[in-house]
Amino acid sequence: MKKYIKTAHMACLEKTNGGVFYLLPDIILKICTLVPLIFLWRVVMSSSVEVGMSMQQMLSYTYVSALLSDMMVVKTAASGWLSEGVLMRLYGRPISVVGQLISQTVGGWVPMLAFFSLPMVIFSPLIGVNLRPASLWFFPSLILCISLGFAVDMLYACLSMKLRNTNWLINRIREATIALLSGTVIPIRFLPLGLSEIMRYQPFACLGGAPLSIFAGAADTVSVLWLQIIWNIILWPTALLIFKKSQEGMVSYGG
Repeated sequence: MKKYIKTAHMACLEKTNGGVFYLLPDIILKICTLVPLIFLWRVVMSSSVEVGMSMQQMLSYTYVSALLSDMMVVKTAASGWLSEGVLMRLYGRPISVVGQLISQTVGGWVPMLAFFSLPMVIFSPLIGVNLRPASLWFFPSLILCISLGFAVDMLYACLSMKLRNTNWLINRIREATIALLSGTVIPIRFLPLGLSEIMRYQPFACLGGAPLSIFAGAADTVSVLWLQIIWNIILWPTALLIFKKSQEGMVSYGG
């Protein structure tokens, strides 16, 4: 594990090469998005509209989604196969390409967790948000969410490699699809016309929306965990198989 830990450490240092102030614009943007959103949900949830979640549940759901946004929907360097020289770096090292992607991504999460998420956890009582999870099963669910996120990201990376010059289009489709179907922005249960019951079984619902709903106590924990496990079992072998078949094209295209 030492080589992967070192890779993660290098990715963490890469994020802060320009100093901590280099992260400041991203931190300010996240705060300026989160705080108004919290007050917006207060107004919406204080109305007489029945949405199936209490105000405190919705506030916790939204707050944790912002704090752990990188983990809720995983995005690795694989999305830059063609434009950022990722291929040359990964295949030039004598360790697993998939292992490198995971290590780099996890290492890249650390600075924002340290300088944004942790301070916002400390300030959460001032905003009136309770960050005590409704169930400790939130943590296994988060791990399953992250695991599934890597598999989904790998599938999108292989698709972008297959289509090559339409990488930008794949990224737009990916962002729109996951934002709508993962439940990280708007909970799945808020979807109208009975779509919530259908959409909760698709794989994207097992990403951020799954652990968030458990955290807020707004879902059946057992069914959510089983769905996450099932989709991990299905998508990981699929992702690895497609990735293996794509490697020859990736190497030849990358030079």
